[in-house]
Amino acid sequence: MITVKDDTNVVNLRGELDGELEFSHEIFGEKFYNTKIRINRLSNSNDVLPITISERLLEEIDFENNKSVRIVGQLRSYNKNINNKNRLVLTVFVREIKLSEEDNKDPNNIFLDGFICKEPIYRKTPLGREITDLLVAINRPYNKSDYIPSIVWGRNAKFAKSLKVGDRIQMWGRVQSREYEKKTEDGDVLKKVAYEVSISKIKKTSENNNE
Repeated sequence: MITVKDDTNVVNLRGELDGELEFSHEIFGEKFYNTKIRINRLSNSNDVLPITISERLLEEIDFENNKSVRIVGQLRSYNKNINNKNRLVLTVFVREIKLSEEDNKDPNNIFLDGFICKEPIYRKTPLGREITDLLVAINRPYNKSDYIPSIVWGRNAKFAKSLKVGDRIQMWGRVQSREYEKKTEDGDVLKKVAYEVSISKIKKTSENNNE
């Protein structure tokens, strides 16, 4: 089995805080809050990602006068009951936050080291672009795991479709938000947002979770 280390799940973000702080939960007297961060893409669009941050870290930042920040954290998942159905919810758990000046560094990158926990789904777009959808389990302390939906493109998609449940992989990419429409039973169309990791590099390691 993999030895759990902090570096199996590392997210680096740079962007503008977007939205009000909302109370999330409290653990051992420490309060945590949810908000979002807006990150520009090269395509002039942007990703708006949920983040969870401790009140202890909030004390170090003057949000009223400067909302441009750099964040280091982990991409985490939890189950939330919505309309009597369990939904997988993703958030970036903030471990460090600092005020940021504009620079040339990548504003959105993630590294994950984990295990395939669902059979890959391979498909092609109407224009013939190859895509493989993965669900990857990232172990963390206290016998917990985060389940991260990920998407692989092109040549990497061909490689990823051959992966098996239990295979250990390492992935590099970015966290993205994606809007889509969903029809309800009444015929109404709802606009929703999905969060996932868009993978730019992926490799399989020699260790297998089934061994």
